Amino acid sequence: MVTAFILLVTAAGKEREVMTKLLGMSEVKEAYVVYGEYDIIAKVETDTLKELDRFIMENLRRMPEIQMTSTMIAIE
Repeated sequence: MVTAFILLVTAAGKEREVMTKLLGMSEVKEAYVVYGEYDIIAKVETDTLKELDRFIMENLRRMPEIQMTSTMIAIE
């Protein structure tokens, strides 16, 4: 199991919309709108690193409301 925390920057005013979309994805276990440099933090779980890469490339980076991501893979 791969656990990652993904920090996202969204277009202005799109934070809640993006968070709602994220929470509808099976890989996303938690998501929160936050203040600061980033707009959302999401906890994501996949079976493999390859699946994590696919999730980021095919789901997150294709959403026009998301301007930037930063992924931190947790070590257990």
